[in-house]
Amino acid sequence: MKDMNAHRRDEQAQWRARQQVELTKLKGAQRHLSLNVGAYLAISVIEFYLAIIGHSQTLRADAFNNLSGIISSVLLMVGIYIARDIHDDDLMGHPLPEDLENSGQRLQLTRFHYETVFTLITGIVMIAIAASVIYSGIKSLMHTDTQEVPQPITLVGAAIATVIMLGVWWLNRRAGRKLQNAALTAAAQDSLSDAVTSLGTMIAIGGALLFKLSWLDGVASILVGIFILTAGIKIFRESSLNLADYFDPQVEDEFRRATEAFPAVDRVLELKAHYNGNVVTLELMIAVDPHMQVQDSYRLGEEIEAAMRLKFGIVDTDVVAVPASGQGELK
Repeated sequence: MKDMNAHRRDEQAQWRARQQVELTKLKGAQRHLSLNVGAYLAISVIEFYLAIIGHSQTLRADAFNNLSGIISSVLLMVGIYIARDIHDDDLMGHPLPEDLENSGQRLQLTRFHYETVFTLITGIVMIAIAASVIYSGIKSLMHTDTQEVPQPITLVGAAIATVIMLGVWWLNRRAGRKLQNAALTAAAQDSLSDAVTSLGTMIAIGGALLFKLSWLDGVASILVGIFILTAGIKIFRESSLNLADYFDPQVEDEFRRATEAFPAVDRVLELKAHYNGNVVTLELMIAVDPHMQVQDSYRLGEEIEAAMRLKFGIVDTDVVAVPASGQGELK
């Protein structure tokens, strides 16, 4: 059996390899998000301009929606930048541990949390913009005498936005699945909602033009705001649950069954999985034969950790073994 120093060297090597994989994924996600910013910026400028000259409340609301896409993409890029910055000499102004070599994994897992933090802020920004859009739509309906039928040019702006956002959504979804990145997954959800919103904007403007209904523009802008609000609440909810250390109980049950499948494991006494950005860590307390030797329980822990990494992609599994009977077992 390997001595402890050799084992630690192996674990550090495995962690560095896994860290590099995650950092490469984050770099790819950051590159995709920069493309998002460019697309959102172009769409927002086009829609704002056409909304002004074409007198469309709905197109203006859609422009605000795409403006939120710029803000959210930039926030996610900031979060990813912090997560990737492994060469900093402090962490948000606070000193790093003196034993940095031994604390490197814990520190990097802390950095990974920043991606989730900025994803949460993205949801808050979307909720705020949705409230503004809904308020503007309601206000316009309360002053129907100032309502106008949009000009045909606004239909062109909505059509351009729909096509571009469908392309952005497809690229984000593909990259999010390939890189297994939460920030890109959130961006894909956001861009899909933006594409659907732009499509709804185009339909609403078309209906207002076809039937000469000035109030339809205001109603459609409220619906756009509700759609933004729903997407923002969803992103906020998922991010806040991750930051609150919530983990899906059904997935934890899968981890439990995989652990109890080892013949030497009597049962799992405690199990807690944690999200650190996009990576998962696991803490286990297992009951084993009280006469099992220390080296055998140590080897069992290593086998469980390797199985969890292979089957579920868990980057680190801490296993504590206690006797299955007697005073050593926790009740």
